[in-house]
Amino acid sequence: MQGTISSANLPDMVWLELRLPATSIETATFERLCEGLSAAGQALQTDAKTGCAEHVAWFAAGSDTQKIRAAITAAAMLFGVPQADIILSMLGDDWETAWQKDWKAMPIGHRLWVRPSFCDPPTDERIDIVLDPGMAFGTGQHATTQLCLESIERIYATCMPDTMLDMGAGSGILAIAAAKLGIRHVLAMDNDANAVDACHKNAEINGVTIESQLGASPPDCQFDLVVANILAGPLLDMAPTLAKCVGSSLVLSGLLTTQVEEVGHAYKQAGLTIVRTDTQDEWAAVELKP
Repeated sequence: MQGTISSANLPDMVWLELRLPATSIETATFERLCEGLSAAGQALQTDAKTGCAEHVAWFAAGSDTQKIRAAITAAAMLFGVPQADIILSMLGDDWETAWQKDWKAMPIGHRLWVRPSFCDPPTDERIDIVLDPGMAFGTGQHATTQLCLESIERIYATCMPDTMLDMGAGSGILAIAAAKLGIRHVLAMDNDANAVDACHKNAEINGVTIESQLGASPPDCQFDLVVANILAGPLLDMAPTLAKCVGSSLVLSGLLTTQVEEVGHAYKQAGLTIVRTDTQDEWAAVELKP
């Protein structure tokens, strides 16, 4: 569920922004739409005055903008969105900062505070996590990110793991939170080179050290805690290898509540046992142990 892209790497690329009323498509369906079209990023934005919410996604248009427009429109209609609800526009020079107007600082769990740099730090003793990911996935706004952060906080409070693997790290928010909580060695892995770079940069902003690696497969070693906030498909594919990485606890998310049974079964076949399931809206996080 996580990835990163920056215009600094692609200065001459044309970008399209898709906006759909939240009432016209469910969150899970919108995320499947974005995944199928290889969106560079996505968000749920709410108008503070009207309370109306919109799903927003960004796409690289390439050299044939009209062809990409047609493909996005056709895909959205295939998912049941009325054509009148589909708003596609070219992005202006401020596209990288457009997300800022809807992202606020937020407390998560009992100890964490996630914010962009332009918001104030916490006034209490919460752990301050600063992210400016631009179009990155993993800002803390998505339910699965929040569920994972709460799980990491809870597991650290009870077991104090010394090592952690963040598989599919995206912006690095989970890895950074783990390091700030006190986990001494954290490895963040992602199959997107831009995400690996984002992890490094965000770790520096937060004054922590994490190891960030490019890779699509779990490493051949064990960690006290393994967290993977991806999607059901990749989680199913990597079940045998990811399960081998688990020394004490595994947290899986990026899952709809309707996908928990299938994914859980795959990891049970790999030798793990579900000990806890947490949900938020239609999303779930599952904790497993050997």
